[in-house]
Amino acid sequence: MAGTRTIEKLDTESIRGWLASHKGWKRQANKLTKDFAFSSFRDSVVFVNRVASVADSHNHHPDIDVRYSTVTVAVTTHDAGGITAKDFALAEEIDFSTSRAE
Repeated sequence: MAGTRTIEKLDTESIRGWLASHKGWKRQANKLTKDFAFSSFRDSVVFVNRVASVADSHNHHPDIDVRYSTVTVAVTTHDAGGITAKDFALAEEIDFSTSRAE
């Protein structure tokens, strides 16, 4: 189809290299995941709202699981069937926005 750009799934070595330089992120199957710990449920919800804003700006939306004061973020590119450069960019922006707010 003309004008359609395919997003390519990244290879294992690229993912390992990225993970080595991004503290706290893990690969779980075809996703990047990270747990964020907070002092209260309210702080967890504030973080989720911050992530929602970042995700909207990237037009790329993670799975988010809230368990009282722990939030787990999982990022994948469904269209590609795995982890892509879009996931790296979103994960980095989530980390950046979190560090700025602390």
